[in-house]
Amino acid sequence: MYWAALVPLSSTASESQIDQQSLGIWALQFSPRVALVEASVLVEVEASARLFHGMDVLRERIEQGACELGARVAWAPTGLAALALAKHGVSDGFSMPLQQVLDRLPLDTITAVARHQPTLARVGCRTLGQVRALPRGGIGRRFDKSLLSALDEAYGLRPESYDWLTLPESFHARLELMSRVETGPALLFGARRLLLQMVGWLRARRLGTTAFTVRWCYDVMRGKSTNPSGELTVRTATATQDVEHLVRLLAEHLAKVELEAPAGELELRVAEAEPLVEESRSLIPDTIRKGASMALTLERIQARLGEDCVRRPILREDHRLEWIQTWVQSAGRTRAPSAEGAHLPMPSWILDKPLQLLERDNRPVYQGTLQLLLGPDRIEGGWWHRVNAQGEETALNVQRDYWLAISPYAGVLCVFQARLAGDKTAWFLHGHYG
Repeated sequence: MYWAALVPLSSTASESQIDQQSLGIWALQFSPRVALVEASVLVEVEASARLFHGMDVLRERIEQGACELGARVAWAPTGLAALALAKHGVSDGFSMPLQQVLDRLPLDTITAVARHQPTLARVGCRTLGQVRALPRGGIGRRFDKSLLSALDEAYGLRPESYDWLTLPESFHARLELMSRVETGPALLFGARRLLLQMVGWLRARRLGTTAFTVRWCYDVMRGKSTNPSGELTVRTATATQDVEHLVRLLAEHLAKVELEAPAGELELRVAEAEPLVEESRSLIPDTIRKGASMALTLERIQARLGEDCVRRPILREDHRLEWIQTWVQSAGRTRAPSAEGAHLPMPSWILDKPLQLLERDNRPVYQGTLQLLLGPDRIEGGWWHRVNAQGEETALNVQRDYWLAISPYAGVLCVFQARLAGDKTAWFLHGHYG
C-alpha cells in the first residue's frame, strides 16, 4: 500500500489555519479512501496512481497542493506509519525498510503508545523499537489491547480499518484570517486556499463551477452603521475546474472591492455547478492548443472593465436576418440555436437597412447585372413582432424570397425579392459574403 498523511501546520502570523474537514475534502480528488484521524488526514493513494500517470506525478501534485494549503505530508506503506512520520517531521517512509524507519521514532508519534509513555519510560523505553522488543505477553497483560494493535497496524502486521470520509453534496468552507485585512485585494491570499479546496471538491464530483460566492465578515469592532459582512459572486462563461483562472478572475473582482471595515473571516460557497465534459486524451500529443482560450481571456477583460463593456454576438431563433443576431454579455451562458431549415448559407455581413436595387430587363443590378446562383429561399413571418415607432405600433412582418447572387465587381451577395402592395415586387441587397 501507499499511504499519505496530511497534518495541518500550526498557524503563524502569515498563514491561515485550514481545518481537518476542509483538508479531507480537498484530498478526495486524489482518492475516494480518505479518513480523518487525530486532527490529520490519511489518504490511500496506491489505487489512484495509474489515473494520475504514475506515483511520482501523484506525489508531486499532493505535495504541491498541501504546501499551498499549509499542511505537511508524509508517505509510508501503512496509514499509521505515515501519520507517525508526519508528526515527527519525516516525509519519506520508503527510504529504507519500514521497521527500521519506525524503530527510531519516539513514543509520542503513535497515540496509543503515547498514552502509556510515562510507564514505558520508567522501564527504559524511549523509541517504538524498544517497545516492540519487550515481551508481547507482558505488554498485553500490563497495557490495553490498543497498544499492540496500533503497533501491529503501523508495522503492517495486521490490516487497518478506517471510517472513510463521505463527499458532501454541496461545498461551503470558511477560513479565519490570522490578521485583519483592510483592502479587497488582500483577501486573495486566504481566498486562494478556499479555491483550492473548492477545486478539490469539484474534481472529486466531476463537476465544474459556473458561479461561486466569496463572503467576508467584518471585525466585531466595526462601526454601528457598517454591515456585518460583504460578498461578491463571480460567474464564468463555461464550467471550469481551473484554479489558476479562478484566482485571476477573483483578483480582478477584488481589485474593485472597498472594505467597509477590517475583515477577519472568509467564506466560499459554490453557487452553481454542472457536470464537466472532459476531453478524451489522444495518443498523439496535441501541439496546436497553447495558451489560454478566448473565453477565459474575455472573462478576465469583462471582470476588469465591467459586465456591460464586453459583448459577443449570438444567434436567436428567428429566420429574419435583421433579428437573427443579438449581442449579449461575454460571460453570459446562452445556447446558440441550430441553423436547421435554412437552405442558403448565412451572409458574413448584413446591412443595417436593406438597399433597394435597380432592375434591368427584370433582373437586379448592383455594380453590374446580378447572376442568381441559389434560391429562392422564402422567409415569411414576423407578424407577432411589433415595435413602437413615433408613438404608433408597427408590425415587422416580412415576405421575401432570398437569393445568393454574384456581381461582376461586388462579389457574392445576399439579395431578396420583396412582395409589395398590388402584387408588385422589388429587389433589395441585404448582405455580403466574405
